[in-house]
Amino acid sequence: MIVAAQQPYFAPYSGFFLKAMLADVFVLMDSVQFPRGGTWLARNRFKDSVGTMWLSVPVWKKGLGLQKIDEVRICNERGWKRKHLESLKAAYGHAPFFEEHLPFLEMFLATDYERLTDLNLALIRYVFSVLGIHSRLVLLSEIEVNSKEPLLSVEVARRLGATHFLAQKSAGKYLNQNLFRQSGIEPIFFNRRRSAYPQLWSGFVANLSVLDLLFNCGPKSRKIISNELSERDRHFFIPFTAGPG
Repeated sequence: MIVAAQQPYFAPYSGFFLKAMLADVFVLMDSVQFPRGGTWLARNRFKDSVGTMWLSVPVWKKGLGLQKIDEVRICNERGWKRKHLESLKAAYGHAPFFEEHLPFLEMFLATDYERLTDLNLALIRYVFSVLGIHSRLVLLSEIEVNSKEPLLSVEVARRLGATHFLAQKSAGKYLNQNLFRQSGIEPIFFNRRRSAYPQLWSGFVANLSVLDLLFNCGPKSRKIISNELSERDRHFFIPFTAGPG
């Protein structure tokens, strides 16, 4: 059984979902420390007529000291949700598949989520459904592993009965592979390559939120994400990226 882990980002890029496709169990590390500075947990990039467009979720941080990700509360006192919806409509109103996702966006941005984790998880679950990803989503807070890295990932994988722990090749230098093997778990790595797809406006901007891909490419999005897997890795992972049917 392949286990992978990632922090629960806001509107993640396609590589997040490629990793999820390749795993049997995908752990969202929601009970680790929330970064003090800028973070993908509360913002992501989209594309509009002038280039890259950032959308951020305001959260309460001042005077709260160090927080775990699942403790971070959203500041719902501003009109940010209405502004985000207007920005998305202006940027993607003419995208081929935007209208298909608009009902979800309207519902999503009309909901007063209290915690950042709840908002991010709702969006991640929606994208899982649209892309046909059937990996089991597990929250770190649900399995109550209190270790810190480099033991945390090992203990998570062990607790879930993993035979393999999946990470992107670039993350290999941060993992203690010997600790995994001592627990009977084999680390495996994949390479991701940029896969261009049609976008509105001029040029191509890589690594935007996956919503940019869904709005522009609709049903072809899963195949485009699958094609981000390197040729060398595809023979091993093809059963996961192929999808149902």
